[in-house]
Amino acid sequence: MMKSCIFLFLLKLYFSSAFIFGASREQLKKEIVDLSRSVDRGLTSTPEQDAQILSLFEKLEKMNPTRKTLKSDLVNGVWSLEYTTSALILGKGGVGKRVGPVLQTIDTKSLSAENSEVVDYFGIKVPSKVSAELSPQNDRLTNVQFKRFSFGPFGFDAPEQFKGYLDVTYLDQDLRLTRGDKGNIFVLTRT
Repeated sequence: MMKSCIFLFLLKLYFSSAFIFGASREQLKKEIVDLSRSVDRGLTSTPEQDAQILSLFEKLEKMNPTRKTLKSDLVNGVWSLEYTTSALILGKGGVGKRVGPVLQTIDTKSLSAENSEVVDYFGIKVPSKVSAELSPQNDRLTNVQFKRFSFGPFGFDAPEQFKGYLDVTYLDQDLRLTRGDKGNIFVLTRT
């Protein structure tokens, strides 16, 4: 009887240690990705869910294992958008619905980025791409100058005023957290 009580106590202590000592980085990563996916990238999120994601986002930023995020090769590659607060990217209030993943490809060697997605306009699926030039400002912040937009077979050069910045505040082998110049946050996973 005494052994089973001790076992139960140790079991409770083990499973509550995340509560007492704080969740591990892997636990927080799983939580933020799972919650992000459950709210359709932020399209169906409630204010409470947005606040919960922001809280997880901020906790992970404090645990960032990669200090010089833009200098790391980990930032390069194809990333899938799991969550954002950007109404523009979510297409809130616009015509068409994003179907499939929203992807971002980053190449710091060529200082380029490309966002791609497929948008359904009344049953017609149209691929969309935005290419951009990156100008790193420090070890984790880069200016972004959008260069070209394309919708299906049509493309046009982006006006000069289409620019912003991205601050990569968390980076590891499979998760990237970024803050944008308009106060938006982005949760991305490596594809």
